[in-house]
Amino acid sequence: MPHKPSALMMFAAGLGTRMGKLTANCPKPLIKVGGVCLIDHALAQADTADIDRIVVNTHYHGSQIADHLLKRADIGLSDEQPDILDTGGGLRQALPMLRSDPVFTMNTDAVWTGDNPLRQLSAAWDPDKMDALLLLVPQDRARGHQGRGDFLRDGTGRLTRGPGLIYTGVQILRTDGLAAIPERAFSLNLLWDAMLVDERIFGIVHNGGWADVGHPGGIALAEDMLADPPRV
Repeated sequence: MPHKPSALMMFAAGLGTRMGKLTANCPKPLIKVGGVCLIDHALAQADTADIDRIVVNTHYHGSQIADHLLKRADIGLSDEQPDILDTGGGLRQALPMLRSDPVFTMNTDAVWTGDNPLRQLSAAWDPDKMDALLLLVPQDRARGHQGRGDFLRDGTGRLTRGPGLIYTGVQILRTDGLAAIPERAFSLNLLWDAMLVDERIFGIVHNGGWADVGHPGGIALAEDMLADPPRV
């Protein structure tokens, strides 16, 4: 297995229902934060992280995303029709295009400050003991997130579920376990559950700020964070 992942799966197929009227005729990845589409904020991180291949999945208003990325010949599109496949099913469908195990995965409804999130993960990845490495952020450096957190992290970086650190939507993930999941559409949480049992899911803490732009109020919060990044 390669030591470092060489491909990135970007999730852009969601319906964006929490955005209300903003996504009535526009997919969430094309909503702008600070004058820049969300998907372009994500691509800015990928473009400086030595990624060989990028695949973007599409579903809701997928033609708009395809048109937006038309000049990016280096990006493959994995269209999910007629049904959306969720993160796990979407990643499994895209594997022939990604041609990598492990892979990076990244949500496209967030923005970051601080060091490149993909580079941070790559530097910490250890395939001998890890099946997944998640990028996390503490509550005081998260904007727009609702909830008490997702994971607890011990002194070795190993994760368990529980209120505490927030998953930022960026990770390195081994994909071989996807083949054993019978459902066509499913969340990557199913794969994480197996990794948690085997104690092979780890996390590192992002050394910057992170904003969840999954709801309308997150736009202004993200713009405020970009204008005044949190000190680490």
